Order: sequence, then C-alpha cells, then structure tokens
Amino acid sequence: MKGEAAHPTVGERQKQQGKLLDSMRTAAFILGTSGLLFAAFKNSLTWHLQKFWGASGDFWQAQWEKVHQLLGGNEWALFLLGTALVPSLVYWWFNGLLMVADVTGRPNFITRYRIQLGKNDPVDTAKLQQAVYTVLCNQVLISLPMMMLMFPVMKWRGHPCQEQLPTFHWFLLELSIFILLEEILFYYSHRLVHHPLLYKRIHKKHHEWTAPVGVVSLYAHPVEHVVSNMLPLLVGPIVLGSHVASIMVWLCLAILATSISHCGYHLPFLPSPEFHDFHHLKFNQCYGVLGVLDRLHGTDTLFKQTKAYERHFVLLGLTPLTESIPDSPKKAK
Repeated sequence: MKGEAAHPTVGERQKQQGKLLDSMRTAAFILGTSGLLFAAFKNSLTWHLQKFWGASGDFWQAQWEKVHQLLGGNEWALFLLGTALVPSLVYWWFNGLLMVADVTGRPNFITRYRIQLGKNDPVDTAKLQQAVYTVLCNQVLISLPMMMLMFPVMKWRGHPCQEQLPTFHWFLLELSIFILLEEILFYYSHRLVHHPLLYKRIHKKHHEWTAPVGVVSLYAHPVEHVVSNMLPLLVGPIVLGSHVASIMVWLCLAILATSISHCGYHLPFLPSPEFHDFHHLKFNQCYGVLGVLDRLHGTDTLFKQTKAYERHFVLLGLTPLTESIPDSPKKAK
C-alpha cells in the first residue's frame, strides 16, 4: 500500500497532464489574442505615442545633452547617475511616503486601503528600522558594486552613455523584452530560493514580513538580492546593449512596481498588489511578477479561490476593496 501511495496512478497522471495542457492552451490563447489585438491596434497606438514622443523628444534630448555637458561627458558619472543614484532616489521618495503612513497611521487616504486589516497598524518601528538598514546595505554594498561591474560590460556591448537618445519605437521594444526576461528569471529564481535547502538559509529573511510594507521590496539576504532582485532586471539591458537612459527608466519603473506590490495597500489607480501580498501571506503561491508563469505551472490555484483574487484588479473608485469585496465570515467552531 505504501508503494502504491508513493506513485501517482495512471488516472492521476492523466489528470495532471490534462491540467498542464489546459494551462498551455490558456497561455497560448492569452498570448495569441494579445498578439492579434496588438497587431490590430499597433498602427494607431504607436502613431499617437510617436506624436507625443515627437513633441517631447527634442525636450528630453536637450535635457540629456545638458546633463552630459554638466558632467563633462564623464561616462562613469553618467552611468552611475542613471543606474544607481536616480533609481535609489525614486525608491526612497516613494517608500518614504509609505513609511510615514505605516508609522503614523496617517493620512487616512492611504491607510484605509490596507490589504491585511489589523496588520502593521501601526508598523513595528524596530522591525522597520532593521529593514531600512538591510536595504541600505544591499543598495550600497551590493547594488552599487554590481552597477560598477556592469559598466565595462555595457561599454563592451556598445555606447551606453552616448549623447543621442534611443528612438521611441526601440525603447518600446526594449521595455517589452525587459519585462519578459524579468518575468522568466524572477519566477524561476524565486521558486529556487523557496527550495527547502535554500529557504531557511536565504529566503526566510524576506518572509519575516507576512504582511509586507513597501521598503520590504529590497529587504533580502545578499545572495537573494543578487540572484532575484538585481539579475532579472539587468540581463535585458546587457543583452540588448541598452542606453543608460533606457536602463534608468526601466529600473525606476521596476522599483515602483515592486514597491507597490509590497506596500500593503491596494490604492486607487495603481497596479494591484494583491498577487504578491498573497505570496507573503501563504508562501507557496504567486511566485512571479505578471502571473503568466504561475498560471502555466499552477502556482496560483489557491490564490484564485480567495477574495484576494476577486480584488486583484486596478481600483478605479475610492471605496476600499476590503469594503466592497469583504472577506467571507469565519465559520464558527
């Protein structure tokens, strides 16, 4: 009996294969439909965006040339400005605002949108200080040296600090590839650090926060910070030999996205953080960024059975989703 229980039956194997085929068909349908819609609307969309870019392109080109001249064309300074200083300022500006709400419980406009009600209300300040210290260490002792090592690689790949900015169409293509590579690399590296051999030694640190706050987005073991936080973001620009301006915009967008996904608040008009917040709550669900690979591998099945899944959309009103879609009443024991 033990031997039989240890191995799936033919019926179970067929059922598992059926689920995999369903996931593959769903993914193919989503990607195919998206491709057709994009093909149908790309001419109109890119025409309007190109008109906007054309109107402002000269402005941004002029600003970049001013920065270039201000730094005397020093490529080291230009590269570190775009890849280290500006993304760090964006990170601390956004998370500084969130920390005020976490610590003081104000303004109410933010705190009323808390996802896990009753958690971090207010946040443990000693625990928050430890998170801030760890993030600063990761940024100064790991991220900055990685960017310094990245610079000669980018020089070998092309001319990352040249005065001419990339075209709008090329930047759109770059951004699409960056997002795709990040999804793949983050999903599988994230699942890797959840392996029992690595979780206790490395990833458990990040999961000390079952109800995350924004600054926790970079609160991680140094190994995880390199493998899961940094490399998924940098592989795309290295492969494409991107301009430092493209890298800067990409890093700032990625930093804002991961801060939102960890912030603990489902705020109006911002991307939904329900997916990753649920990962911190349950640990073994929702490993990716976009959720495409979670759908393919079935690592979102429990999430899809919850109220969090029903709330997983961009809030376009002002009523908190915990009010419009409240949790189900707990059953009496």
